[in-house]
Amino acid sequence: MTALERLIENLAKLPGLGRKSASRIAYHLMKAEDALVQGLARDISQLKEKVRNCPVCGGYTEEIPCRICTDSQRDRATLCVVEEPKDLLSIELTRQYHGLYHVLMGVISPIDGIGPEDLLIASLLRRVREGEIKEVIIATNPTVEGEATAAYLARLLKPLGLRVTRIAMGIPVGSDLEFADEVTMTKSLENRREL
Repeated sequence: MTALERLIENLAKLPGLGRKSASRIAYHLMKAEDALVQGLARDISQLKEKVRNCPVCGGYTEEIPCRICTDSQRDRATLCVVEEPKDLLSIELTRQYHGLYHVLMGVISPIDGIGPEDLLIASLLRRVREGEIKEVIIATNPTVEGEATAAYLARLLKPLGLRVTRIAMGIPVGSDLEFADEVTMTKSLENRREL
């Protein structure tokens, strides 16, 4: 097997990439400038060496603790709970949220053998009890597991005297109502707001 064939095989193992997309990327890299290919190879090799989970929030970082946790301009009274580090990045890209984060590193999923003890729930409770947090925003995905995890967290957090909120869910912007499934439509109606 040639280096090109091995690259295509390895790229095809990545989520969201089939063999056709992997081939397209590999052939593009063959024609690309050396600096791009070398930079990409360097970044990939350093990824596992340098990037770690922040010991405070659980997000990915090269600095310990991460820039978000050490940023004095962040709202320390608000904590957004997400499933995975990639979810933190999605929220940050909006530039609308200025509080802190807590990454659970998954969701409760009995079918997959994942219980509350397998997630970073104990450290979440510790942060809430020890910190100045007044509101916890639960931003788990609108899946069965995400909803179950959100309900479980709400039961644990509400007795602590916090404001516990859930991100709104519903019809995406630019979509047509006719394509919305029943659950999405139900969530849209439940999360409606006054104009």
